[in-house]
Amino acid sequence: MRRTPALIVGGGPAGATLAIRLARMGMPHLLIERSRETPDALCGGFLSWHMLAMLERLGIPGETLNAAAVTRVRLVTRDGVAEAPLPSPARGVSRRRLDTILLAAAGNAGAVIERGIGVRAVANGVARLDDGACIAAEALFLASGKHDTRGLARPTGARGDDPTLGLRVRLAPGRVLDRLVGDAIELHLTRAGYAGLVRQEDGSGNLCMAVRRSRLQEAGTPERLLTALAGELPALGDRLALRVSGAPIDAVANVPYGWRAMSSTAGVFRLGDQAGVIPSLAGEGMAIAVASALAAADAYHVGGPQAAPSFQRQFAARLQRPIGIAAAAWRAGERPWLAALAVRLAHLSPALLPLLARATRV
Repeated sequence: MRRTPALIVGGGPAGATLAIRLARMGMPHLLIERSRETPDALCGGFLSWHMLAMLERLGIPGETLNAAAVTRVRLVTRDGVAEAPLPSPARGVSRRRLDTILLAAAGNAGAVIERGIGVRAVANGVARLDDGACIAAEALFLASGKHDTRGLARPTGARGDDPTLGLRVRLAPGRVLDRLVGDAIELHLTRAGYAGLVRQEDGSGNLCMAVRRSRLQEAGTPERLLTALAGELPALGDRLALRVSGAPIDAVANVPYGWRAMSSTAGVFRLGDQAGVIPSLAGEGMAIAVASALAAADAYHVGGPQAAPSFQRQFAARLQRPIGIAAAAWRAGERPWLAALAVRLAHLSPALLPLLARATRV
């Protein structure tokens, strides 16, 4: 059986950030990532100004991710559109590019990284890998995103009776997409769901949707669901007409929006979506991943594996307000009459959308 003082499960933004910090602190560790090649993960195409500031402190300037800034937020319903400037410039970037740059930074810092290794289960501080091998660790950092690990899975009750599904389609770059979206991040509100759209570093559009499972069951297939959503929201239909030909509809099931890890056991640190899942309309999921990794690294450096429970409680308290506000906005946006009211209020008070954006930062 192999042994390591600290085992990081997952090489996404949370795991890579933690590896950077531990390497720079001179603390022994091992990061394992199940994919051999960095995929373009479904979630996390928007980097808030808060996230960009944390990346700057890690030595990663925002311009290396995407030369173009996102400066506005646009709220779209069937009845109208409201637009406002973001409190500070943000960026849209593919997860493939973000994860590649962060893992490269971790490697350059001296992090120990092994790829093509998946964790099947964890019990009593021992991780059992897909090939049957085992790794024992004094501290386990769970940074596996929305993918649960047997033995440390998030409670199924966090998903609710009508859980949320994540869908993603890619929109082809070009003058039409530039004209429609420009330098904005768009939120399209529809019945029992919403869609977020931002342009990425190559000019393409990353259109991510969060919809209730009942809506998919009602439509029958993801393709029919997209057709129904395009019919409900003509502006969204204009964007969906730019889908990359032949590209699949990516999906992830049972996203537990609003969930927080309120406690943990000694030696187990939960990071990113394993620590808390903010509704994606807030655009702060990637910032939670990086912020949790930085906080966990500091806690582990000072208190070792025994610091995990206090870290988890403190980080859950930090997430309470932004996740609570984002969840309330999400629930309101699912109701067409409340979504229409929100657009009217945003017109009457231009400061409303920037205020909401600030309130949902971590």
